[in-house]
Amino acid sequence: MKAIQFLGSVPRYFISQIIGPFYRPIFWSPISNLQYREVPEPPLPNENWAKIKVRYGGICGSDMYMILRPDPAFAALLSFPCTVGHENVGTIAELGSQVKGFREGDRVVVVPTLGCQVRGFPELCLACQRGDTGLCERLAEGEIAPGFLTGFCRDTGGSWSPYLVAHASQLLKVPPAMDDENALLVEPFAVGLHAVLRNYPQDEDTVLIIGAGVIGICIVAALRSLDSKARVIVLAKHPFQEEAVRRYGADQVIHLTRDYWQELAQALGATIRCPPVGKPVVIGGAEIVYDCAGSGTSLDNGLHFTRSGGKIVLVGSAFMPVRLGWTPIWFSEIEIKGSWVYGTELYKGKEIHTFQLALDLMAEGRVELAPLVTHRFQLDDYKRALAAVTNKGRSEVVKAVFAFE
Repeated sequence: MKAIQFLGSVPRYFISQIIGPFYRPIFWSPISNLQYREVPEPPLPNENWAKIKVRYGGICGSDMYMILRPDPAFAALLSFPCTVGHENVGTIAELGSQVKGFREGDRVVVVPTLGCQVRGFPELCLACQRGDTGLCERLAEGEIAPGFLTGFCRDTGGSWSPYLVAHASQLLKVPPAMDDENALLVEPFAVGLHAVLRNYPQDEDTVLIIGAGVIGICIVAALRSLDSKARVIVLAKHPFQEEAVRRYGADQVIHLTRDYWQELAQALGATIRCPPVGKPVVIGGAEIVYDCAGSGTSLDNGLHFTRSGGKIVLVGSAFMPVRLGWTPIWFSEIEIKGSWVYGTELYKGKEIHTFQLALDLMAEGRVELAPLVTHRFQLDDYKRALAAVTNKGRSEVVKAVFAFE
């Protein structure tokens, strides 16, 4: 079968990083780490696994960070060559003899985290005991190769190919009435739900969401589907993103214009003070800031526009070193909290996995995310797909996917 794989070659990495700032297509050229090539179907690691025929494979910001700006430190937690893609929906094509409760042909989504149970450990680490498999302490050990998610591990395959494999504990059935587009969006919606449930605002709070891509939109959708009445302000990079965030419940959208700091301060009721030298100081801001952009600029904006005693939640991928002015952290006693993928949540007094909660809320009609899928590509058209995703201002991509028949 044909698949899109990331090779993990050090020489290819350096070539891409040197040429990439001047010529973006180098990242999917013949000399890059990303290659479209013939590979064997991934075999079942053991009888506790299933093979999934992919219907849709989403193109996520985390995938793009690995392609465009990989952090060399993460190579210790990955294994190559890995078939890219963790956002998924498909049908079961093959079942190991120990997989119970599923049949071939069942429509499923795969929870991508590769924790202790997936890796064959009978005794779980502390994180996996809590249900936080994304924080597993054995990501480089066990019966499969290193990797923190499906699509970042050479043994699992990924959704940028016709087939991937998944452990029985990763499988969730898609409700019959749910279409494939909504099912595909379960993964990013679960990311949004996890960030909100672990950092839930008071109804009288003002929330600032930095970034209006899919994760930013899913944060808005998560807040409203969980009945939050907080005031929600979104800082968006592209004008076309405003319609989506307003559709899901944003109260105000501010665009990254030349004077966006002034507009943002006015919306938040904050005051900007300008020193003789250096960056302005902001007094006031939002009680909670969700940074869904994952850049040095977005984090700096978040630190400045978080109210004293408030919290900034880092949701977006930022696999790169960032230089920051740390003064707002100690001077305003700001709490910085990371939010990584999904886990087991406490919802209405009961424990539930974020993926299952996402499926339930979508099945109940609390949120409809299928309209976010704006662009569909065949796998062999991957160069055009990646060019569109890396130039959203021109293409107006919200969510791009690879589609398989």
